[in-house]
Amino acid sequence: MANPVFNSKNFQEQMHSGDGRGGAATRQAPGWYQGGPGSQQGQGWYAGGQQPQYGQQAPRTPQYSPEQLEQMYAQPAAGPADTGRMSYNDVIAKTIITLGLVLAGAVVGWMMPALMLPGAIVGLVLGLVNSFKREPSPVLILLYAAAEGLFLGGISQVFEQMWPGIAVQAVLATFCVFAVTLALFASGKWRVSAKSVKIFMIAMIGYALFSLVNLFLMLFGVTDAMFGLRGEFPLLGLGIGVLAVFLAAFSLVMDFTAITEGVKAGAPQKYSWSAAFGLTVTLVWLYVEILRILAILRGND
Repeated sequence: MANPVFNSKNFQEQMHSGDGRGGAATRQAPGWYQGGPGSQQGQGWYAGGQQPQYGQQAPRTPQYSPEQLEQMYAQPAAGPADTGRMSYNDVIAKTIITLGLVLAGAVVGWMMPALMLPGAIVGLVLGLVNSFKREPSPVLILLYAAAEGLFLGGISQVFEQMWPGIAVQAVLATFCVFAVTLALFASGKWRVSAKSVKIFMIAMIGYALFSLVNLFLMLFGVTDAMFGLRGEFPLLGLGIGVLAVFLAAFSLVMDFTAITEGVKAGAPQKYSWSAAFGLTVTLVWLYVEILRILAILRGND
């Protein structure tokens, strides 16, 4: 999946060790027992643990009156928050928090564009750390969001000075792509398959190699265009940009799939932070790519 935390060994162990459905916790449920021939156990309910073995005294359970049983039955069922499992509401709430920090950081970066480079470096480092951590760290995820906000605010201000109105256009386009992708996923028209993931990985490797080559050409002065080869050859830049936007949209679908599977499997609640982190990373990438496409299109303004 797009979010490596969901594929970690620790997460899979949590899925099957009792923190998720079908794990050890299910085997601790009360059940009916009946003693064997000649035993003095008789029959009845056992509450938790294992069923009493032949010849062992069955544990006694508290006796409840019909009124108490009726009250217990009338109580609402325990929800994900009561059982410590991840829910869609958890993911939405934590994603709003992380995106709120991105926005707050962007305001600061907009007013102080000099913080763009430090924000980019810190965001890159924290992004890698969070991606490979076995356990999600809310503090590091929130620091990542704030650092990325500084970077986005700074670069948006620089581009806005060159092409007025471009930042608002990029924000609107980003939310449009997100909304369309979410609608297609919710309607079942866009799903992840093993074949599509392989194609996605091949395309991502190709995109990453091109980006590295383009960066080295810019650093060593081979091309002095603003976006390297992407700026020197606008058609190539637009083609790479459209590919990147599609890859980011597919990454969103992979994030949605990971979240859905995590909720259905009863993943521990802490992994909602991982889901929020994954969505934030993808949305930041999507915004930057759309901003670059708009800059290439408006290069002659």
